[in-house]
Amino acid sequence: MTIWNYITIATALLVTLLILIQTRGASLGAGLGGAGEINIVRRGSDKTVHQLTIILVFIFSASIIIGIVAQ
Repeated sequence: MTIWNYITIATALLVTLLILIQTRGASLGAGLGGAGEINIVRRGSDKTVHQLTIILVFIFSASIIIGIVAQ
């Protein structure tokens, strides 16, 4: 295994964890199409988790591409 494989696995696990900790502010019914409140502005730790998720997704994507090219 190369370093890119380890980076890909680590970022995949972290992205999964970060996605699971993000809250919607509504119940499951609202996520499935029911009536619910939509939060447009993210503040505080919610904003930080969201931005960290985006950064890790880019790192995850880049590690996959670099891993393919490096073979």
